[in-house]
Amino acid sequence: MKKTFRVVVGIALTLALASQYSVVQAATKSAAKATSAKDVGGLAELIKLAKKEGELNTIALPDYWANYGNVIKGFEKKYKIKVNSYDPEASSAEELVAVRTLKGQDRMPDVLDVGLQFAVQGAQEGLLAPYKVLTWNDIPAAAKDVKAQWYSDYGGYIAIGYDANLVKTPPKSFADLLNPIYKNQVALNGDPTSSNSAFLSVMATSIAAGKGVKGANNIQFALDYWKKMKESGNFVPVAATPATVEAGQTPILLDWDYLHAKYKGQSGNVDWKVVVPSDALLGGFYAQAIVKNSPHPAAARLWQEFLYSDEGQNLWLQGGARPIRLDAMVKAKKHDKDAYANLPAIPKGVTPIFPSLQQQLLAKATLTPAWPKL
Repeated sequence: MKKTFRVVVGIALTLALASQYSVVQAATKSAAKATSAKDVGGLAELIKLAKKEGELNTIALPDYWANYGNVIKGFEKKYKIKVNSYDPEASSAEELVAVRTLKGQDRMPDVLDVGLQFAVQGAQEGLLAPYKVLTWNDIPAAAKDVKAQWYSDYGGYIAIGYDANLVKTPPKSFADLLNPIYKNQVALNGDPTSSNSAFLSVMATSIAAGKGVKGANNIQFALDYWKKMKESGNFVPVAATPATVEAGQTPILLDWDYLHAKYKGQSGNVDWKVVVPSDALLGGFYAQAIVKNSPHPAAARLWQEFLYSDEGQNLWLQGGARPIRLDAMVKAKKHDKDAYANLPAIPKGVTPIFPSLQQQLLAKATLTPAWPKL
């Protein structure tokens, strides 16, 4: 009798689990096709579907990058969804590689945060799923794909950082960095053929050397600049990190203004200063995208809703980055006023240049084969 009871209970449990699995699978299938929250019945229903999935796979999101550590914690706390943060130091190029190689696997990324050219490449390859967040209309038309396969998220300006303990004459421009006093001191934060921030740092030097738009249209200005940098011995061919800065190996480096805080290190021995160069103000934004047929499609879409909400945008602002909805939020008085006031100062009288996709793609096509030969 007990044996029969156990069998009956076992069958009941099996059927219940199968039914639950079937419900989750149906929900996942529905969310995977959603191009807006409306397609699943609204934001409340999207939240329910995402909670059933219970997880989200991200990639290339270091905690220090634009306050992503607190962004992830905020999402997990609000929705009780576990964020699996894989390979946080990956480049934009490596994000696309992960999508291709992990296709169909549980560890496949659900979402991407990449440079503009990589977002476009992902869309062209058919790797991305279209989705419009509720605040879609606040995103400028030039900052989003017409098919909603990607959209800009946050940005800033390329700046020069230096350790004042080792650099006694502070550089004020990209041109200054060619001075022989900076021998064995100037670095990038990665390989410009694969790292978006390193690539745009190089492009910023092209704008400086070309004295404006001419430099954005012709990356040869940058190639000539970096050839001189290498020949003089000023360039340090090491990808700069907080560790290389602390070791005194890369006392001067180029990176986004909102990322320089990480180079101060933990020891207190680094006196890190940041200056936005006077001869080129290159601005740029990264882009968000949802991966097509990813493991957690509802959570992926809810993640985007969170990032583009006032709460998510202010978290980026608190990290020193400029969220894409900033103008609309300032107008509506929904921005974090203290964080806004603390944004890095930019030189007066310098006009920002935001390289277009065409300019970036043309520059990348020329730079990729030429850079290793410098």
